Amino acid sequence: MTACLSPNGLNRYDVAEAPRRLFVATAEGVAILRRNDRSWAVESTGLSGKHISSLLFDASTGALFAGVHGGGLYRSDDEGHTWRERMNGITSDHVYSLMSIREDGHTVLYAGTEPARLFRSDDQGDTWRELPSLRDVPETDKWMFPAPPHAAHMKSLAIDPRSPSTLYAGIEQGALLLSTDAGATWTELDGYARPDDEVYKDIHLVMLRPSNPDEIFMTAGMGLYHSADRGQSWEHLSTRRARVGYPDQFQFAPGDDSVMFMAGAATNPGTWRQSHHAQSTVMRSTDAGRTWQEKSEGLPAPLRDNIEAMALAAAPGGYELYIGTTDGDVYASADAAEHWTLIGSGLAPISKGGHYVPLAKPAA
Repeated sequence: MTACLSPNGLNRYDVAEAPRRLFVATAEGVAILRRNDRSWAVESTGLSGKHISSLLFDASTGALFAGVHGGGLYRSDDEGHTWRERMNGITSDHVYSLMSIREDGHTVLYAGTEPARLFRSDDQGDTWRELPSLRDVPETDKWMFPAPPHAAHMKSLAIDPRSPSTLYAGIEQGALLLSTDAGATWTELDGYARPDDEVYKDIHLVMLRPSNPDEIFMTAGMGLYHSADRGQSWEHLSTRRARVGYPDQFQFAPGDDSVMFMAGAATNPGTWRQSHHAQSTVMRSTDAGRTWQEKSEGLPAPLRDNIEAMALAAAPGGYELYIGTTDGDVYASADAAEHWTLIGSGLAPISKGGHYVPLAKPAA
């Protein structure tokens, strides 16, 4: 059984048994962790030297996909041992995010890029076609990212499991978009934004509640948001003054999605250049996001690095959570985040873009 851990890829896997292999996106390639009895060890690394932004494993075919910051898109058909580039039709080599869904008996793949574009493949990534209408929505001239080269990117994509043609696209920074016709047209959902927001439409992760996909939870530069009506109206569940003021990763517990997990930093990356400290942690809610409790037993205290990736593997009888940090550490929890165990260390940074740079440990 296989799962993946990456900042911007597919990070929820439903498996027949607890994963024996975990593919981890790092700034120096795809690290493969293998479970031996109760312990884990690094087995190998693929795509060495490439900064992996997103991973996706398609259990129906056994194909593994890796999006690279400034390095294209790759597929492996042999469990990560060899890789081949799959860029036919993708016009940007900065592949930021990956998502998939089953449609009419086959897997549909989506790749989001920087600059913000969206591409679709119906043949396991052999060919891709752009959904160009994404670039036709109003105010694309305001899309930008604070760090050079200041180009916005598609940070996340959510797909309604009841209707594969219903897509939610998160642009960092610029917009939350909805398409109900498989990307032929798009509408902006902007009811969460306020004129006095400290950052402009800074979308991180968009998640649809499994028990009711009309409900949206969204992590953003201004905190955590919730919509009960497909993005028509919003409530601001937590702000920048919360323990996790800069939330990113988010997961629902299998079987009871009133239990939720969120990870991120106390402050935004702009402050890390001075503090060199993210003060990151994991939070858990048992009341559908109304209240949150810190769940960090087993993690360093305080955690200087940022938690940049979170994955969940659900098997009959239970589930495991995995998190990865900018210092190249991977932790696992088998008890709903009550306790964390270090299962991999000494890896290259697990990091969205250059987030790891201001958090790097000082030289000894």
